[in-house]
Amino acid sequence: MNRPLAGLAAIPGCNVTSQTAQRFIERVNDRSIVIGIVGLGYVGIPLALAALRQGIKVIGFDIDQQRVDQLNAGKSAIKHIPMDLIIEAAKTGRFVATTDFDRMAEPDALLIAVPTPLTKYREPDLSYVVKTTEAIAKRLRKDQLVVLESTTYPGTTDEVMRPILEKATGLKSGEEFFLAFSPEREDPGNPDFGTSTIPKVVGGDGADALAMSVALYGALVVKAVAVSSTATAEAVKLTENIFRAVNIALVNELKTVYAAMGIDVWEVIDAAKTKPFGFMPFYPGPGLGGHCIPIDPFYLTWKAREYDVATRFIELAGEINTRMPYQVVDQLAGLLDSKGHKNLSDAKILILGIAYKKNIDDMRESPSLKLIELIEKRGAHVEFHDPFIPVIPPTREHAELTGRKSASISKEALAGYDAVLIATDHDDVDYGFVAANSKLVVDTRNACARNGVVAANVFKA
Repeated sequence: MNRPLAGLAAIPGCNVTSQTAQRFIERVNDRSIVIGIVGLGYVGIPLALAALRQGIKVIGFDIDQQRVDQLNAGKSAIKHIPMDLIIEAAKTGRFVATTDFDRMAEPDALLIAVPTPLTKYREPDLSYVVKTTEAIAKRLRKDQLVVLESTTYPGTTDEVMRPILEKATGLKSGEEFFLAFSPEREDPGNPDFGTSTIPKVVGGDGADALAMSVALYGALVVKAVAVSSTATAEAVKLTENIFRAVNIALVNELKTVYAAMGIDVWEVIDAAKTKPFGFMPFYPGPGLGGHCIPIDPFYLTWKAREYDVATRFIELAGEINTRMPYQVVDQLAGLLDSKGHKNLSDAKILILGIAYKKNIDDMRESPSLKLIELIEKRGAHVEFHDPFIPVIPPTREHAELTGRKSASISKEALAGYDAVLIATDHDDVDYGFVAANSKLVVDTRNACARNGVVAANVFKA
């Protein structure tokens, strides 16, 4: 079903447009527009599905030939994303994935969804954005719209992307091509919200870019929210994730304080959230994971230094969250010593869950990887079990773990471990079975208690 679009007069900041923008918006309305999506991962594929649901043709670009082949064959590399719509669209010619970047001149709009990680020095790594922008610059044609969706610091679209595109092509942004930023808001595995049901913030480089982007995203999602600039839109995304990072750091610190007092932080939070105003529940864990929360705050702290502004609150939250895996390993070692009469250096440990959050196969920045590294540095033998991740894929910071396979959790297998460390609380794990057949269970997610499992060998961390 095509999503209705409000007239331009109803879009804040979009009342002044050129004939080029008007024609673009008309093509959005009649669904004759073609969208190109660069980066076919956890953001790009759901974005493509949102466009396909609206009857819009999509060309997907990626450097990974295996992923391109999978998508063209109607197979998903991401378990929680259904492929039925892509299979149907591929048959009708409305969707194709390709590694041929020369086809970038074909779409009317190019949406960029590539990684923006950190360097080992905790500084922004914009290499994927820069390389993608350079690739687009070689093929950019007049009247195309280019939108960055990757999370980054305020100023990236204007200060990094625009100069590359203008210098390489001789075209001027806002007149001969159009540039915008609209941050992704994906939450993998969320059963209540998907791409098309989450409002999209949009900032454009000029009135035409804003009007075109708002029209495009207004057709794809429930609502497009216009802001005054690309830098503002970039700041919105950082603010959303810094808010989460700071509050997670707060409850991680409260967990430590309350544990010293013999108080269960999960019980405290569950009781506090019954207040109908002024409180939002966040929960502690073994560390931060995912493509945003462990990374985004450092993008702002890095950029803030350019303006001689200290971000002490954000940096403190980062320190607390970064410290959590070390604290969990210390607790594991202490519990092994006091309850299992075993030194961590001689122990065999099972990490239960390697995805960064439950019920998905996404392990980007997963704290479980850090936990394995820290535990093995202390001499223990570590294995993992994850029903969503049978094999650890290549990662930037833990290449040595590539290829490790998920272990079974049979009764006999569990009995062979000195401790089971619950790092991800997948729903389809029988925590009663795990507790009943393990010597020691260290639970960082409150998974056992939430599933009604109370046993003398289960300890919260």
